[in-house]
Amino acid sequence: MKTKPGNIFAVLSMAALLGSMNSLTIAAEPIDTPEIRAAIQKATTRSDHETVAKYYENAAMQMQAKVKEEKELLEQYKNKSYLYGRQAQDLQSHTAALIRRHEQTVAADMKEAALHRQMASKLDENHAESDPQSPAM
Repeated sequence: MKTKPGNIFAVLSMAALLGSMNSLTIAAEPIDTPEIRAAIQKATTRSDHETVAKYYENAAMQMQAKVKEEKELLEQYKNKSYLYGRQAQDLQSHTAALIRRHEQTVAADMKEAALHRQMASKLDENHAESDPQSPAM
């Protein structure tokens, strides 16, 4: 039985795509895990909110890296569509949808990070106003 190198490449690409989708929960909402929910509920100090903000920023950076990978894969599907036969258009549209969802998640994570940075800033302001030892301006 002979196999064409293009078919082998297509199978490996499909396996990589399915593997990357399996490891993700794709949503247009900020990353939500039990750990981050607990951290948010316990966040009372500036430091706590800064930590939560950094978590969301890191999650956004990781998702942005996935967006870059998906864009490269989409280019591969577009430039070498002849390798994928009838599945080429399906792969292209599916990958484009993944990119949109990932970008929405990045935006949601960054919005959540900004919200926690704002909370941390307000805690700083409130602390400065209520601290009797702070120098008057």
